[in-house]
Amino acid sequence: MNFKVSSTTICNRLQTLNRVLNSKNSLSILDSILFELQDNILKMTASDGDITLVSSLEVNSAEGNGRFALNATQIINGLKEIADQPVKITINDDDFKVIIKYQNGKCEFTGQSGEDFPEMRGVSADAQVVTIDNNSLFNGINKALFATADDELRPVMNGIYFDIMPDSITFVASDGHKLVRNRNFTTHSEQSTSFIMPKKPAKTLKDILVKNESEATIKLDTNFAEISIENYVLSCRLIEGRYPNYNSVIPKDNPFKVRIDRQSLISALRRVLVFANQSTNLIKVRLSNNTLIVSSQDNEFATNAEESITCEYEGNPMNIGFKGPFLVDILNSISSQEVIFELADPSRAGVILPAQQEENEDLLMLLMPMMLND
Repeated sequence: MNFKVSSTTICNRLQTLNRVLNSKNSLSILDSILFELQDNILKMTASDGDITLVSSLEVNSAEGNGRFALNATQIINGLKEIADQPVKITINDDDFKVIIKYQNGKCEFTGQSGEDFPEMRGVSADAQVVTIDNNSLFNGINKALFATADDELRPVMNGIYFDIMPDSITFVASDGHKLVRNRNFTTHSEQSTSFIMPKKPAKTLKDILVKNESEATIKLDTNFAEISIENYVLSCRLIEGRYPNYNSVIPKDNPFKVRIDRQSLISALRRVLVFANQSTNLIKVRLSNNTLIVSSQDNEFATNAEESITCEYEGNPMNIGFKGPFLVDILNSISSQEVIFELADPSRAGVILPAQQEENEDLLMLLMPMMLND
């Protein structure tokens, strides 16, 4: 069998599929990508056993149908240095020898039978279906992903929690130190449901969504999800367990509010962090009348730094400590020009909000404080 296809188009698809694969797999066939040629449609599948990503591509021309598997690294390396042009890929049906012919040359290697590739589970026929536009799904995952945990003792924290209500979808992530709650009001579901998507498929999904502007369809059954986007279908196991009540940890009625330019604060934090204690990365925030001072020190190396930033604040003077890199991560995940800090006292979590919420979105970030010595 053989087919003709753009070298750049197929290589881009293969590189996306390759992100699913592990460096080491329990089955050697999972080092490969499964190709299925049916008429003029080429279906390519990559899997690590828990996550499966499928991409379908219409080829320029084709002769014959069949299934075969090619080592992912080998086929990608064979294509990525070829300038954008039509290539002809021929597969011998008997020994799976592969010949890639392009304008100035050719390369040859051997694949294997596609029959050895394990069958991947699909969702049941009565799976629940939720439709969400790509921008909303991308924003929800992108703004929550950094806050997920790597906790072997609490696996439910190692993913993004999707809390789907009839009039909204809320994306939640937390590692116990920081929390993201991003509520979107563009999605409508006939019934309420929830699930926890692991970090790896969530990141893969985010990378695909960057390149698409259509709608995503999410099909759910017990501990399994299938997400369909234009040209891609991602299937994955979900994390089992009950996600903590995230609303209960968000402090209410914070009396002290600070409004400040987000980029100015990020720049000051990055400069001050250079002189912070490398084991704690503690940043001290001092608030007084319309002034915010960020400072750090490392007594072991006799270093310290501080910067003053103009802000809107008319509350009582307050000192509160935060882990600097966590605060920078939170600020980088907010897009508005200004942010609002809602504070109660130095022992309670700080709530960070965009001063200008995006349309149909309610974004809230939370950061636990650190103990100050003085």
